Amino acid sequence: MSTKDSVSLQAKTVYSILFSISLVHLLNDSIQSVIPAIFPILQQSMQLSFAQIGWIAFTLNVTASLLQPLIGWYTDSKPKPFLLPAGVVFSLLGMVVLAFADSYSFVILSVVLIGLGSAVLHPEASRVAYMAAGSRRGLAQSIFQTGGNIGQALAPIFTALIFVPFGQFGIIWFTIAAAAAFVVQIYVAKWYRAYISRQTTVKKTATKKKPLPKKTIVYAMTILILLLFSKFVYVASMTGFFSFYLIDHHHITTEYAQVFIFALLAAGAVGTFMGGPLADRFGRRNMIWFSILGTAPFSLLLPYANLFWSVILCLFIGFILLSGFSVIIVYAQELLPGKVGTVSGLFFGLAFGLGGIGSVVLGMLADATSISFVIKLCAFLPLIGLLAVFLPTDRKLNLARS
Repeated sequence: MSTKDSVSLQAKTVYSILFSISLVHLLNDSIQSVIPAIFPILQQSMQLSFAQIGWIAFTLNVTASLLQPLIGWYTDSKPKPFLLPAGVVFSLLGMVVLAFADSYSFVILSVVLIGLGSAVLHPEASRVAYMAAGSRRGLAQSIFQTGGNIGQALAPIFTALIFVPFGQFGIIWFTIAAAAAFVVQIYVAKWYRAYISRQTTVKKTATKKKPLPKKTIVYAMTILILLLFSKFVYVASMTGFFSFYLIDHHHITTEYAQVFIFALLAAGAVGTFMGGPLADRFGRRNMIWFSILGTAPFSLLLPYANLFWSVILCLFIGFILLSGFSVIIVYAQELLPGKVGTVSGLFFGLAFGLGGIGSVVLGMLADATSISFVIKLCAFLPLIGLLAVFLPTDRKLNLARS
């Protein structure tokens, strides 16, 4: 293959790979979202406290968050395509253990296994999205993220259609999703390996970019981490505890409460897909700012809304809040070019870790006060989005590289 052909292939957007990893992301996050979706079932069958529920979410999220940056850092220097299908095996085992778990300790073991599967998937699949993006990185990351958001949005439906009528053992059906993800990951891994074989030629002809000043990178990364904190602790409050709030405050059934979570996450999937193209049009920093601060008016109104307006507000919150995560990933990747795996692992890890820590703290706070207090308190988190105004503009980042 000629140098010209290698560079041309690198610039081409490979949609077959992008949609493949998006599908795997959908299947993985469907499996992972079984955990919070089954919280009401586990609480009733095992008589768990809100704090114990928080610890389950914490274990799942922290298992993934601690390992993702390490996996990303390692594979930046030593790419390992086989990790993609290998990671799915952990999720498959986790589903089997959870379906048969008859004690709190086995539930914890199952979420550790599922967390390991996610720890492998996210940094490596995000790297594949970066590789397959060509010149359309925002769109590529949005396609990848949309699969995950659709998977998360399906969790409330699973609760209403599978877990409520069939109970905990209904989880065994998700081994089919894990098997399908394994097959797709083998296909992606083969493309990944072929891509790596072309990189020696491409790197020799590539123009090196001037790195940004270290102070600028640290400053921007700190702000991005604070924005992730506001986003994912709020998401944890909604996916983990908002259904309890609705059941307690509006006296509705568990099945009906899942409709509101589905509305939020389904709108989030649409927002995630739109986030990349909108950022390409209006700027990444502007989109990051809007995606968090723009949520605040709706989150502040939600605890006081009736059921009809709660659904409407959940749609707005989901669309706006989740439109920015793929943009944050691309923004961070461009802050640290050449560290795609490390950056992806760090930010996906933070997303999991912050959500997990938030779940524990919010669960303990709910036990000490009330679910209503927790939901009303978390409504203020999107106001942290004001910090996005201090991020370097897209123009400044481009000038620093020139």
